[in-house]
Amino acid sequence: MSLNPVPIHLQVAERIRHNIKQGIYRVGEQLPQESLLSQCFNVNRHIIRRAIACLKSEGVLNIEPGRGIFVTKKPIIYPLGKRVRYNEILINQGLEPSFQLLKCIEIKADLLVANHLEILVGESVAWIERLMFANNVPISITSSYFPLDYFPNLLAYEAQMWSISRLLREIYGCDHLRRNTWISSRLVDADDAQLLHISTTSSILRVESINVDQHNHIIEYGITRFRGDQIELGLGSQCFPL
Repeated sequence: MSLNPVPIHLQVAERIRHNIKQGIYRVGEQLPQESLLSQCFNVNRHIIRRAIACLKSEGVLNIEPGRGIFVTKKPIIYPLGKRVRYNEILINQGLEPSFQLLKCIEIKADLLVANHLEILVGESVAWIERLMFANNVPISITSSYFPLDYFPNLLAYEAQMWSISRLLREIYGCDHLRRNTWISSRLVDADDAQLLHISTTSSILRVESINVDQHNHIIEYGITRFRGDQIELGLGSQCFPL
């Protein structure tokens, strides 16, 4: 390697990149520890760290504190378009959507939920919480609140909640449109980390939204927590698939 004019750390980076292409290190898998890589490539650990830093800057590798170095997965692009269409977005990217229903209960609206839905505190709302998957990998948790005065018997349609938008359209003749969206990044809480199969030091993308029907009547207040290592949120008309 010493006769090659290319810096040694870039040679190592290229060999790791080649190994990934050959499937020796698979997408989503953890790389061996630095000491093992050092032995494998017959260089010191400083060179390994520089090679890894180079590949991390390219988006080829991801370093998760306390866990290790992982081959980066291609992110799922999630456009925040006018319509709320979770399943179609995944299918359009060749992914298989699925979900686990975590909550489907009636509660009384607290001040926060009431203010967002523009209803009175204490009014009945449906609290629906779903763990969403792409190709059986958990990628997000969505907590949604719907006014039950507007959607009577909504909780009875538990079996159809794999697509909230379709349920609202077919049962209630109601479109499902995004009106306001707020995005923030923060550390995941312990409960969500367990459901999403990530460490408590991981970051999530928190998307808070107000959704309306075709008459601009508020129908949903939602909070979605996306895995930061799996999802790339898209803004602007060019990224909307629908």
